[in-house]
Amino acid sequence: MAGKIPEEVIEQIRTQSDIVDVISEYMQLTKRGRNWFGLCPFHGEQTPSFSVSTDKQIFHCFGCGAGGNAITFVMDIEGVSFPDAVVKLGERVGIELDVGPSLPEVTKKVSKAEERMKEAHAFAADFFHHLLLNTEDGEEPLNYLLERGFTRELIESNSIGWSLPSFDALTILLERKGYNLQEIAESGLIIKREGEERYFDRFRGRIMFPIRDENGKIIAFSGRILSSTGEEAKYLNSPESPIFQKSEVLYNLDKARTSIRKNRQVVLMEGFMDVLAATSVGVTNAVATMGTSLTNQHITKLKRLVEQITICYDGDNAGFDAAKRAAQLLQTERMKVNIAVLPDKLDPDEYIRSLGGQAFKEQILENPHAYIAFMMMHARRNKNFQFENDTLQYIQEVLEQLVGRSSPVERDLYIRQLSNETNISEEAIYAQFRKLEANQVRSAKVEMPVQTPSMPVTQQHKPMDAAERAERLLLAHMLHNIDVVDRVLRSEQKEPFVRDAYMAVFVRLVGFYEEYGHPDYQRFVEVLDDSELRKIVMEAALAERDPDQAEAEVTDSIRQLQKYRIEQEIQQKMHESKEAEKMHEYARALEIAQQIIHLRKSLSAI
Repeated sequence: MAGKIPEEVIEQIRTQSDIVDVISEYMQLTKRGRNWFGLCPFHGEQTPSFSVSTDKQIFHCFGCGAGGNAITFVMDIEGVSFPDAVVKLGERVGIELDVGPSLPEVTKKVSKAEERMKEAHAFAADFFHHLLLNTEDGEEPLNYLLERGFTRELIESNSIGWSLPSFDALTILLERKGYNLQEIAESGLIIKREGEERYFDRFRGRIMFPIRDENGKIIAFSGRILSSTGEEAKYLNSPESPIFQKSEVLYNLDKARTSIRKNRQVVLMEGFMDVLAATSVGVTNAVATMGTSLTNQHITKLKRLVEQITICYDGDNAGFDAAKRAAQLLQTERMKVNIAVLPDKLDPDEYIRSLGGQAFKEQILENPHAYIAFMMMHARRNKNFQFENDTLQYIQEVLEQLVGRSSPVERDLYIRQLSNETNISEEAIYAQFRKLEANQVRSAKVEMPVQTPSMPVTQQHKPMDAAERAERLLLAHMLHNIDVVDRVLRSEQKEPFVRDAYMAVFVRLVGFYEEYGHPDYQRFVEVLDDSELRKIVMEAALAERDPDQAEAEVTDSIRQLQKYRIEQEIQQKMHESKEAEKMHEYARALEIAQQIIHLRKSLSAI
């Protein structure tokens, strides 16, 4: 079994992994001054408070306190152990490592049961893929895919497979591999027979399309039947499970992330078959929702990566309505939205198969409609301007989109277009627009404060009291100077901190210094297995301190924490005294009162 990763290799990987490049593969960053900012991936926010320093090679969120370096970012964002994060970054910079299984003491965000579910899905995908490409059973579905325009490269890169018509082919294999069938049934791969302790395969006689999470782990399947008789659904999808929630999954996000970042744009589609068709013709920045409308969770994932989104939904009425809903949601989140409209009620897959990839890219994706232009197109459908009600309704719907969203140039352009379409004068339409605008201003309950673009917005936290400030400052000096830790260990006060979390950090820091012998807060956060403790360390490491006045600041912090302990003890004694008086234990109450006097004297002496 491979051993511990050598320190010099860790340092080499950390040095070669530029933190901006690493984090940019997961989220969108914008440079402001010396640092980069983005929406924190560890808590929900509307305004960027997540800062990345190129000089220090660290990140820090002013909102939730998350912080660390490139290695700890990968640990937190993917929920993996330190060795796994080092291996992943090592692969990225061309350094191959074999560290064996993850260290047992590392606590992962994903439960053991969920890990086993994902392992079973990976095993199933390999089995289905082998059946499709290497067996006689897979010849017919393979030929079907090739005739549909799928290349072998596309089939292999997406692990597309074939499930046997047998009722329990996969179930038997999973049982032989030692999987708990009840647990795997919870993941949706197999089904338990009602009233029996027997299981059977969910997917039988279908072309299997794996669904991956944003880290590339297979979490579900969609199975397409070869020839539908009308009795069975064309597509059968995995049910929601502990590892698969449709409202959170964007198909192909794991593969498209790099292209999205490079193009600064994402193409949003309705179905995974559309994404596969687009990928086959070189559109590598496409993702799709999994049989559900666009959700806030989807938008949060996309906002972290990109500002520009092109919606490319089906060209039928349902697709038009879904595109409108999605566009409105994205517009509300202040994202730049274009809508690519398909003709003749085609979906992207059908368009590509009938007219080709070049036409799809040039005629559809490169010529999308701006948000308001699409909203006008949607509002115009099924309206007859010979009828007054249709005309008035159309004007009203368009003006509602223009209010508060359009620039003066856009407003002028679209109002002129409205006038030409409806034969209503521009002056009359402008009058109606101003009326709507005035109503909106009156109905606005709270005017949002203007944010300074160069500064991150922080969440409103309770101001720190003196003891909390002292703890942070003392830890800051400990992280930068091992002598401060030695001083505390030699003192009578063996527990320098009052909060348990800080004491947990202190105990680990003592162990770290015993092993490494010198300050290195970046290496220290890497050995911490708790993300909350890493937050405390990073906030302390970045706290303002004066190295020239270190002795005075440390002494003052220790004194402040001593006073806090005594004050807390006095509060506790006063409570005990009151309880003793209630119980008529006057001798005990007198004894406690003497203790309080003694504590107050010691407090004044500090």
